Amino acid sequence: MATSEEGTFYIELCKKPIRFDPVSKATNVFYDDSNKQVFAVRSGGAMGVVVKGPEDKNIISFRIEDRGDVTSIKFSPDKKILAIQRSQKSVEFINFQEDLTTDQLEYSQTCKGRATIIKGFIWTNNSEIVFITDHGIEVYQVNPEKKTLKNLKSLNITVIWYVWMNRPDGGLLLLSTGSQGNSLQPIYFTFGSQNRLPKFEVDLPSFPKQIKQMLQERDVSIAAIYGQLYIVVLRHQPRPGATGAEIVLYQIQANKDSPAKKTNILKLEMSGRFAINIVDNLVFVHHQASKTTVMFDIRLNGESDGYCLANYPVVSPLPIRPFKLLMPSLNLQGQEKTEYNCELYSANWIVFQPDVIIDAKLGCLWYVELKLEVLVNMIPDKCKLIKFLLQRGNSKSVILSVCRHMLLPGQQAPLMVISRVYDMLNKVYKLFLDSEVQALASDIYHRQERTSRCVIIDQSDMYSNVFSIFEDNKDIPYKFRVAVLIEYIRSLSQQDIPVQHYLYELVINILVHNNCFYQLHQFLQYHVLSDSKPLACLMLSLESVYPPAHQLALDMLKRLSTANEEIIEVLLSKQQLLPVLRFIRSVGITDTVSARKFLEAAMNTEDNRVFYTVFKFFEQRNSRLRSNPRFQPGEHCEQYVRHFESLFGTDALAPIPAPT
Repeated sequence: MATSEEGTFYIELCKKPIRFDPVSKATNVFYDDSNKQVFAVRSGGAMGVVVKGPEDKNIISFRIEDRGDVTSIKFSPDKKILAIQRSQKSVEFINFQEDLTTDQLEYSQTCKGRATIIKGFIWTNNSEIVFITDHGIEVYQVNPEKKTLKNLKSLNITVIWYVWMNRPDGGLLLLSTGSQGNSLQPIYFTFGSQNRLPKFEVDLPSFPKQIKQMLQERDVSIAAIYGQLYIVVLRHQPRPGATGAEIVLYQIQANKDSPAKKTNILKLEMSGRFAINIVDNLVFVHHQASKTTVMFDIRLNGESDGYCLANYPVVSPLPIRPFKLLMPSLNLQGQEKTEYNCELYSANWIVFQPDVIIDAKLGCLWYVELKLEVLVNMIPDKCKLIKFLLQRGNSKSVILSVCRHMLLPGQQAPLMVISRVYDMLNKVYKLFLDSEVQALASDIYHRQERTSRCVIIDQSDMYSNVFSIFEDNKDIPYKFRVAVLIEYIRSLSQQDIPVQHYLYELVINILVHNNCFYQLHQFLQYHVLSDSKPLACLMLSLESVYPPAHQLALDMLKRLSTANEEIIEVLLSKQQLLPVLRFIRSVGITDTVSARKFLEAAMNTEDNRVFYTVFKFFEQRNSRLRSNPRFQPGEHCEQYVRHFESLFGTDALAPIPAPT
């Protein structure tokens, strides 16, 4: 296989498809969408059955006795029991060992009723299988050791066709009933139980003097979109006043007593043959006639009639990226391979949910993939683009690239647009932080909620990948840099997200390098830059270029009320002994500070009056605490006492009070 040439395609087939024996007179191909396995059955199984899964290492090969044409074949979820349907009346079973060898002795189960026909079967767990018949469903428990089945439950209902969707916790079975097949009965299977949900009807367009068309199985599928289950109905006949086909979404309600609700209508505005895939919560509609694919995002804005939302394509329809396959050549040696251009939107294509396309005649299974980078240039509205990208699974690098390019000269977005983008990013960021706090508090890991969560762009991502452009590109005006950073800080603060100090540091450095000290002073004075110890320390370092920064830093530390030690160290480093004594008295920590530290700083000033004042201050403290002015041995102040005596004499020491 060779990759295709580059082009503007936002959808492509996976580069390494699953290859299997193509359909022929001797080979039948089946796909089990629950286990994502392709079965190639040769000569009814007598010439072998090859099973391939999503990975090459999952290949299973075995033989079975040819007892007639196989119409359906599926493994149980644990791959230990194989179910085979060859007739309309029964299903056969074969047990598999741990080494995937087969027990050749088959056992079978017939359906109930002489006139009953099995339309198909589904595995709901490792030992439970459901027969869907034209008279309803029959639930059986399989006992592989005894090679028997036990009927657990039956439901009598006329079934025209059915659709099944496997889920991690069970699955949803949709039965078509009614004279036109548009009365749908959902049944949810989970952990050995069956929940019959309310029946609902799908609207069928009606025109005067025309017979209503039947709702066909090929036009209905089940999809999980943004964590919700939907019944997806392709309506070929437009309603009066509409043009082209439509896709109608019916959401399965969380309330078991409420029927499915029509929520969205996807406007195709084309007619013909369609097929649907769901990729990354997007609805992809393949149109065979035009050989293009239309993409819908139900979370983007649409037109509401008060009941449901009409959605239009995110971008214009485009074809799937051309795909080339390496095929054996027809030369005598048979060693060489040639490139084969695969026919896209082929009539041989069969589409399975959520993202599988199979060409049985070619012998290929592809997964449909989305290319986000190409869409950046196709959605000029940056807010719409970011909203779209935030919902995609692997869009983080693309979002950061978009945010970065919005700041480049020649590509700069208006500040208002940048502000709205930052608000969108931080709203999601805040929801993530809140959910993390709740998860820690409850000690519960909500897997489903986390998997459906949007992409998170945090402050470190923005700092490292977006705002780093300010260092890389000096052509960006400093006023624009500051305005962008302030908008980001505003957005964080508006969401009550603590701002990391490195963002403040970036703002300050830009202002200092451009000598904008007055603006810096204003930002600090009016708390545009929030108080923090790292910010105060940064301001202290700027004193040499901007002297008022020293007092701004001290004021900031005082407002924090948790930075007493830092304030003391700053004042002592400046030899401001009297202000520091007033400070420790004002905050009530006189009794706990170390006298030695202050006496040492006072002695280093070489100002005898300052040393005298500090010494007497602590003498008074000692007298108040211990009724004795002398320092205790543990305080290690002997050298400062001797220094005081050498300067002012022993008589200057405070007298020791007489014992009472």
